[in-house]
Amino acid sequence: MNKTKRIEIFNRLKNANPAPTTELKYTNTFQLLISVILSAQATDVSVNKATEKLYKKVRTPQAMLKLGKDQLREYIKTIGLYNTKGKNILKTCTILVEEHNGKVPEDRNALEALPGVGRKTANVVLNTAFGHPTIAVDTHIFRVSNRTGIAPGKTVLEVEKKLLKFVPDEFKHDAHHWLILHGRYTCIARKPRCGSCVIEDLCEFTKKTSD
Repeated sequence: MNKTKRIEIFNRLKNANPAPTTELKYTNTFQLLISVILSAQATDVSVNKATEKLYKKVRTPQAMLKLGKDQLREYIKTIGLYNTKGKNILKTCTILVEEHNGKVPEDRNALEALPGVGRKTANVVLNTAFGHPTIAVDTHIFRVSNRTGIAPGKTVLEVEKKLLKFVPDEFKHDAHHWLILHGRYTCIARKPRCGSCVIEDLCEFTKKTSD
């Protein structure tokens, strides 16, 4: 895929959704971090349902630690892997309080040192909370990047590196959100909705559908 086609793809995605953002609901950077940790192998809908009540009570790592393991479990028990995620969240809160004055660090290495935070989670926080031009590659973005030909790769990291290389600079900040939403609602896994896709004629997928 050439540069001209990529520019047109992102222009169309931008025109369709000029101000994309995460579908996770939060009111501050700390809550965003917790929601992204909880969203691993879970839907944003399930995370938002669980955190709606939690975030009315918890807005800081100090408040989360005060809440404690048992009460936290009650709030997040509907989310997959909630026991492991709960432990990681409390460990992360301890580090935030002891090493970062209760603030979420604006640094990749510091973020990835937090329990339950990997490269993808760090990318989401750096992009959504701090405005960095990072691109977090999840299953949706991996699929869209390969299927369309925008940035094909065999691994998540390979796709991320290609996206950072090929996505024009003016689109980098929002590219993560456009691609994930496109994969979530249009370029879905089993049967992509090619007939209603705004970039169908630019996409290099060979098995297009009429839907």
